[in-house]
Amino acid sequence: MHLKRFTRGAVRDKRVLVRVDFNVPLANGEVTDDTRIRESLPTLIRLLDYGACPVLVSHLGRPGGKVDPRLTLAPVSGCLEQLLKKVEADLTRVEFVPDCIGEKVQEALRKWIPGEVILLENTRFYAEEEANDESFAREMAAPFDAFVSDAFGMAHRAHASNVGVTRFLPSYAGLLIEREVSALSRLLHSPERPFCVVLGGKKVSDKLPLLLGLRGRADLVLVGGAMMFTLARAAGFSVGKSLVEERLVEKCRELIEIYRRSSSALVMPTDVVVADDAASPTVVRNVRLSEIGAEDIGVDIGEEARWLFSEHIASAHTIFWNGPMGIFELKPFHLGTMAVAEAIAANNRAFSVVGGGESVQALAQLRLSERVSHVSTGGGASLAMVAGNDLPGLNALQVEAD
Repeated sequence: MHLKRFTRGAVRDKRVLVRVDFNVPLANGEVTDDTRIRESLPTLIRLLDYGACPVLVSHLGRPGGKVDPRLTLAPVSGCLEQLLKKVEADLTRVEFVPDCIGEKVQEALRKWIPGEVILLENTRFYAEEEANDESFAREMAAPFDAFVSDAFGMAHRAHASNVGVTRFLPSYAGLLIEREVSALSRLLHSPERPFCVVLGGKKVSDKLPLLLGLRGRADLVLVGGAMMFTLARAAGFSVGKSLVEERLVEKCRELIEIYRRSSSALVMPTDVVVADDAASPTVVRNVRLSEIGAEDIGVDIGEEARWLFSEHIASAHTIFWNGPMGIFELKPFHLGTMAVAEAIAANNRAFSVVGGGESVQALAQLRLSERVSHVSTGGGASLAMVAGNDLPGLNALQVEAD
């Protein structure tokens, strides 16, 4: 995939609309995790250095197309200003505009001075945003000369602020999207063998397209998390009171058969950790997958599975991980996720990519992020790209073939 890059000539003295992903956690009006904001800095600094007027637009949470004061991007502007001033001496300030279209945006642009960054209000305060409404996109794009997309986490969505505006403006990829596409393309097109994929999380429905897309491409697909119990049920195991997506059992049965006929191995844990209650357990046991009791709830991969998964990861030359192996935020159900994170970090000869909020969070908690080749900012987007699916948010950013 070849993306259009913005040049100095394309953005100098231009009003540039920049789609970022500032969907960050807030508590008491303050940003509690600024990772996504920091990831946007290289593109913003490049635009400022090139003499552009960067105007940032993002969503935050799910306000449902209505104004929700709890989901305003106002607190983000202060955090962004602090981060930018640490690395960009010429920055004057970050100006927050309490709307993303209309006269307030026009007024902020008229008052803009070089070195200033403008941040617009939450796009999802308008229902037209998620509907990719053409009139809304046209109005959003109207005051600008160019568009830069740097919200990889939105690449699998077709919304007005990341897809709709590209109909009306010359459009380019930001530096974050370039990094993401470069790393994930290695998994998609030229993975060094063995290629090991580790998938976890709550729902198998979130991973089915990827599981289908990986058959014949990945050498090993290791499955953990609550999603493994739907697959285990499909394979004929009793899983007690573990989470099962009943409507997908038959599809998972078909998936298992597809893998049996392919060159890829679908590997489920040999043993699991079960409890009598996930939130407040009084009994926790390690049992074989075939020995889950009628009252048991599966909460993590087991001791033998941790060792087995770690061995597979250690021998891999390419690794992709998305999703925790258990309820990792609750001890002692974090051990499977820790084992996977530590095994990936220890394999320093492999090209490794980790995506998905909880997997990335686990890496950060263990201070292992720097020992992974690439930490992706896109959960669903990274899954879609590795599966080989179309990403509407990237289509308009590609260089057209001759």
